[in-house]
Amino acid sequence: MSELLRVFVNGAGVSVPPGSTVLEAVGAVDAEAAAAVRNGARAVVDSRGLPVAADTPVTGGFVMRIVSARAAREDAAE
Repeated sequence: MSELLRVFVNGAGVSVPPGSTVLEAVGAVDAEAAAAVRNGARAVVDSRGLPVAADTPVTGGFVMRIVSARAAREDAAE
């Protein structure tokens, strides 16, 4: 069995299997937040505040935050 990867969603640590996506990691912490990301109401940004696609595979130590989708679009446009 492969070792789990430790990632962080809004400061909460969670362990996910290798190959997990950003959306799966968010879902492991908060199912409602994952649903909001899935339907476009919320977005995920990395530790630098850059938008990250929900289907991006995570790596160990990956840090992400859930933000309003509007804020993520405005930041990306600047």
